[in-house]
Amino acid sequence: MGNRTKINRRDFVLAGAAGLAAAAPRPAYGRAPAVQTSVRPLVIASGASNSRNADGLNCVERAFSMITSGEDVLDAVVEGVTIVEEDPDTGGVGFGGTPNADGIVQLDACCMHGPTKRAGGVGGLEGVKQAAKVAQAVLEHTDHHLLVGDGAQSFARNMGFEVHDDLNTERSRERWLEWKRRTDPGHYLDPAKRAELGYRVGLQMAMEGLVDMDHFFGTINCDGINARGEICGVTTTSGLAFKIPGRVGDSPILGAGLYLDGEVGAAGSTGRGEANLYNLTSYLIVENLRRGLSPKDAGMEGLKRIQANTVEQRLLNSRGLPAFGINFYVLNAKGEHAGVGMYATERSRYASCTENGFEAVPIEPLLSGSASD
Repeated sequence: MGNRTKINRRDFVLAGAAGLAAAAPRPAYGRAPAVQTSVRPLVIASGASNSRNADGLNCVERAFSMITSGEDVLDAVVEGVTIVEEDPDTGGVGFGGTPNADGIVQLDACCMHGPTKRAGGVGGLEGVKQAAKVAQAVLEHTDHHLLVGDGAQSFARNMGFEVHDDLNTERSRERWLEWKRRTDPGHYLDPAKRAELGYRVGLQMAMEGLVDMDHFFGTINCDGINARGEICGVTTTSGLAFKIPGRVGDSPILGAGLYLDGEVGAAGSTGRGEANLYNLTSYLIVENLRRGLSPKDAGMEGLKRIQANTVEQRLLNSRGLPAFGINFYVLNAKGEHAGVGMYATERSRYASCTENGFEAVPIEPLLSGSASD
C-alpha cells in the first residue's frame, strides 16, 4: 500500500481506534463475480500527466501498468494519483496543495471499489500527503464511508501514515500570502462579497501566472477498468483555492466527486464543487449510463442539470450562463469513455491510457465561450 506501514485489523483495534467492524483479519477485498470477460483495460484521469514517478510513469501509465499486471484496479488508480499527491511542484492536491483562507492545506478524497461495492473517504484531512490512500484505508478497515478533520488525521496516524506539521511548500505559502494581501478579511462571512472578491482575486492571480488555473479548483479524478470488467475510481483534492477553513467540497462525497456502479460505469469531477453537490451529478451521470446513454451524452445531461439549477445572479456571467467551470470524466462498463465540461478551450484535455500508451483527449464543452464571458 505504498508509503504506510502494514497494520492488520487486530493490531489497529488494540491500538485504540474506534469504528472497525471486527478485529479478525480479512483480505482487503472480496471477489464479486466479474461483470464481463472481454473488456479492453483502460485508465482515465483528469489531466494528471505531468507528475511522474521514479520509473518515469505518470498517473494513468502507472495505474495501467498495475492493472495489466493483475493487481486490483483500486490499488492501481490510488497508486496513480499518489504520484501527483506526493509531487510538491504540482499544486492542487496533496503536498503543496492550495491552502485555505488561513494558509492551511486541508485535503479531501474518496474511492470506490466496484466489485465489492465498498467506498471510503476523508474530508478536511491535514498533515498527510496521501489523502487517497487514507480514503482507501477507510474503505478497507472500517465500516464507515467518511472520516473528517482531526478524526481523519488520528485514523491516518494509527494506520501508520506519516503526519506532517504543514503540507505547504514555499510556493503554495507564497501564493496564499499574496491572496491574503489582496483580499479584505471583512468579507469572510459574506457569501456574495467573498465570492466576488475572492474569486476575482484568484482569477487575477491566475492571469498573472501566480496560480495555475488548473489548480484553482485543484482536483484529480482517476478511474480504471480491467479485462474482467472490474471498475474502480478515486478522486482527491486540496479543494477550492483559499476556501473558508472547514469547507468540504464535492470530492469526498459519494455521488458528487465520484460515483460508480461496477455493472454500469463510473463518473468523477473537477471544478466548482458546490454546483456538483447540489445536483449529485456523478450519480446522475452513472444513472444516465444505466439508461443506455453514451458516456458523452450521459455527461452532457449532467451538465445541463447543473446549468438549469444555477440561478443565483452572482454565479451567472453577462450571458446569463454559469460563471464557473466544471468537468466530468465518464467511463462505462464497455470501456468507452468521455470527458465533458461546462466550457472548454483548445488546451482542455483529460488523460487516458491503453495498451497503445498515454493519450491526451479533448474535453467536449456543453457551452461555447468561457465562464467569464
